[in-house]
Amino acid sequence: MAKITPFKGLRPSRELAAQVATLPYDVVNVAEAREFRKNPYNFYHVTRSEIDLPDNIDVHSHQVYEKANENFDEMVQQRILVQDKEPCYYIYELVMDGRSQTGLLCGSSIDDYNNGIVKKHEFTRPEKEQDRINHITATGAQTGIVFMAYNDTPSVDAIIENWKKDHEATYDFVAEDGIRHIFWVVDDYAKVAAITRNFENDVPCTYIADGHHRAASAAKVCHEMRANGYEVSGDEGFNYFVTCIFPASQCKILDYNRVAKDLNGMTAAQLLEKLSAEFEVTNEGKNIVKPTVPKDFGMYIDGNWYKLTARPGSYTTDPIGILDVTILQNNILSKLLNINDPRTDKRVDFVGGIRGMGALQSRVDSGDMAVAFSLYPVSIQQLFDIADSGNVMPPKSTWFEPKLRDGLVVYMI
Repeated sequence: MAKITPFKGLRPSRELAAQVATLPYDVVNVAEAREFRKNPYNFYHVTRSEIDLPDNIDVHSHQVYEKANENFDEMVQQRILVQDKEPCYYIYELVMDGRSQTGLLCGSSIDDYNNGIVKKHEFTRPEKEQDRINHITATGAQTGIVFMAYNDTPSVDAIIENWKKDHEATYDFVAEDGIRHIFWVVDDYAKVAAITRNFENDVPCTYIADGHHRAASAAKVCHEMRANGYEVSGDEGFNYFVTCIFPASQCKILDYNRVAKDLNGMTAAQLLEKLSAEFEVTNEGKNIVKPTVPKDFGMYIDGNWYKLTARPGSYTTDPIGILDVTILQNNILSKLLNINDPRTDKRVDFVGGIRGMGALQSRVDSGDMAVAFSLYPVSIQQLFDIADSGNVMPPKSTWFEPKLRDGLVVYMI
């Protein structure tokens, strides 16, 4: 069963929360983060500390991690971030476009991660792991939250909802992107104990939705600290990684679309002819095609949208083969466009559904890309099925919104 723990979070005052909170470090580039450089409270000073160094700095240099630690220490010394006196759980609700989701912010067991109780669905890249390992080691903290999910569990869900109903939120603000962030501190000993007990008794496993590199890095730091003799009781902070765990019914996955740089030597007419072998092709003209059911795809090329419906026989029914991203990869990107490894091939790019269909059109109309494909999103149940089977999803399969904010609570290891 899943093991979680409360912790003494390091977090901003109510008045500073909105100024401190930032998007996760890996969804913004340096230029975007630098726009917040003049705000001394902004958490990018810790998660993207290169903004405080010369523009030509190598973002993976020792100076960057040293600056992160320096900035972090300064935020603590200035009491921009203050640590709770007792271990707490935290409840985090996000509201986007009228839809809300509420998660439990806690420490999740590294042993569960290693033993498969925490389920994964993605491969990780060593260079991205090493970046977070260096950051955790330099700051002594996990500054980025891993987004997790679990099957709805009434015994846990009821405690969370009742706490929300009976207590005033510690933070409640709307960020610049329109997402509302509401945050409660669960500091009652009996409720904390009940959440821990009910989770361990009633939740058999949890699933990483977003943040595989953050989790993998925390696990490797834990392994190193254990090897160096830092573990005494097993309850030390480094034995857990900071997570926000949401009931599956509240999680929403957006589409993750593709654009390709060229047609592999074909004309648009030749591509359309070849597509008809595996898809029913319908010319929709200027009408944007955003798929509403699985196995339907939109394609934008030469100023027109086409609806592509996968024919029976163009896909398998196993957990990976049934995914729309797999159908597209196998039948179009690989077979027709010769894009065989989307992880490394520079001829393909990915556009999160949060950016809208207009972003796909503009990439093609600008001449930057030759063709765009819109996909129906993966479901949370498909993610669970693949994780349960021990497989991994194709790259860039899921885009979760809304994004958790960094800086609202920091986990000290």
